[in-house]
Amino acid sequence: MSDKYQGFVSTPIGRLLVKNLGLPDPARLERYAEGAPLVDGTVLVGGTGRLAESLPGLLDLLGIAATTTAGEGQRFKGLVFDATGLTSSADLVALRDFFTPLLRSLESCPRVVVLGTPPEQVSGAERVAQRALEGFTRSLGKEIGRGGTVQLVYVAEGAETGVTSTLGFLLSPKSAYVSGQVVRIGAHGEAAVPEVTDWTRPLAGKVALVTGASRGIGEAIARVLHRDGATVVGVDVPQAASDLQSLMKVLDGDWLTLDITAPDAPQRIAHHLQEKHGGVDVVVHNAGITRDRKLANMAPSEKGDRWEQVLAVNLTAPELITRELLDRKVLNPGASVVGVASIAGIAGNVGQTNYAASKAGVIGLVDSLADELSDGITINAVAPGFIITQMTAAVPFATREVGQRLNAMAQGGLPVDVAETIAWYANPASRLVNGNVMRVCGQMMLGA
Repeated sequence: MSDKYQGFVSTPIGRLLVKNLGLPDPARLERYAEGAPLVDGTVLVGGTGRLAESLPGLLDLLGIAATTTAGEGQRFKGLVFDATGLTSSADLVALRDFFTPLLRSLESCPRVVVLGTPPEQVSGAERVAQRALEGFTRSLGKEIGRGGTVQLVYVAEGAETGVTSTLGFLLSPKSAYVSGQVVRIGAHGEAAVPEVTDWTRPLAGKVALVTGASRGIGEAIARVLHRDGATVVGVDVPQAASDLQSLMKVLDGDWLTLDITAPDAPQRIAHHLQEKHGGVDVVVHNAGITRDRKLANMAPSEKGDRWEQVLAVNLTAPELITRELLDRKVLNPGASVVGVASIAGIAGNVGQTNYAASKAGVIGLVDSLADELSDGITINAVAPGFIITQMTAAVPFATREVGQRLNAMAQGGLPVDVAETIAWYANPASRLVNGNVMRVCGQMMLGA
């Protein structure tokens, strides 16, 4: 689905109205194309913290051109600032001194990443300074414009080797609709980070399960994981069998048709993965439904219980499936579990108490398991905002327009934006990324 407003404002009449009326002017976001360089331009690295010295080498490993000096008139596609060395509020002036002279030297759709130390790992004046980084990056994300993004990455002491995949994601067009986010690396213990020999196919030889895979966001997830080398096992309801099988044949994948809320669904999925694939490396709980209605009007009816249906599909099924895969040791060492939450689960929505409860529960599932998992297994979640799909196309025009414009990028995201974020979690080199919830929302202006 396309954004008709964005197409209109790119016309001569549209540009005139934007200029004279102050209407939203969404930039055309750059998104990753297979075979393209990860970063088309140069990244400037600054700061004097514990990560600064190793950053150019890490970016070189990803094929990203990096420099530590800015020549006169030089333009940059990205900026990375190591703020781990800031130990007092007075030190925060280093942010202004680094960024202010450079912000007008950025190319379109630039990427900015600030690296810090988790505030909870330090104390006193240093804790104050590190916590201040969140306000700085979130505000800069709303200022940067031109399709740019700004992120903060807290890297725990001893987790420096786990930052490479995250830098690759956040500096590339793969993070087109992700901004104003805080990522924590190594906050939930230590694990060995495997070497990735081919960064274009980090999931080669891996098996990925995707529920709700036949269309929309689920289809995009399946396609991106396949692009990254995974054998995809798609799951969807029997009514979607035709679409599911057609997609999996294109991706040379496998499929399973069932209702994930059926009492035997966790056992059937675990058995299928164990018997046909010897286990699973990536599990994406994408399947979800909405049954919207204000709580005062949500009494059970003969057509079904809106509350119980939504909670069963969106939350209880992922809980039970994950537990079954863990108990039967179907999850291979180093596996990645990803839940699809929602901005509604963070900020709430009128008429969505059931849906918001289920999606907040997905975040709770991440919180509850992050410290429990072993063997390098991780669990994280994505929280999409307004994503343009066939479902959102049916939303009334006024509601849809408001939903798309109330973010720093003044536009809706695409299913591939969610898929790219999940692929970053799934990358074996992201093994120290655990217990995170990444909002894919263009940095919502209100509520989250």
